[in-house]
Amino acid sequence: MIRPLLLFICLSISISASAVQSDTSAYQVQRSKINALLAERSAKFGQYDLSLSARTGIFGLQTKNDLKNSNEILRGIILNDNNIFRELKVLMNYKDQEVQQVQTNAGNNAKRIESYMQAIKKLQEQNDELKKKTEVITAEKNTETYSIILLILIIIIGSIFFYSKIRKKS
Repeated sequence: MIRPLLLFICLSISISASAVQSDTSAYQVQRSKINALLAERSAKFGQYDLSLSARTGIFGLQTKNDLKNSNEILRGIILNDNNIFRELKVLMNYKDQEVQQVQTNAGNNAKRIESYMQAIKKLQEQNDELKKKTEVITAEKNTETYSIILLILIIIIGSIFFYSKIRKKS
């Protein structure tokens, strides 16, 4: 009884572990996406710093084209930031989903463990009842055995007594 129970528990744990592993791989892919976007943002920010220091105008002043170029790079950074926020939201949804799944699994496991404990308790009670019945039946058998032995002894003693009376008469 215990072996199938342990086998069932091990199988359920391995199945849930494989499900968590696939979620973890999706989570890792999402993290690598965000890391790539962050690296791209860092590179664009470096370009923005360079464009701010670019002065192609007369007497080393910035021109409209320099400012326009800086603004375009800044616009690209902002668009990239928006992508990062969107991907972070997806990543947080994965994390929330994992937390929800862990809570659900914990609840299911607790319910299963409770039902296993109740089944074990019920089986132990049945086992105790069967042991008591066995003891009662054994006691009855012992009483019957003693009664039969006593009857046999009475018959033997009676036979000896009658045999001895018959011998005295003859």
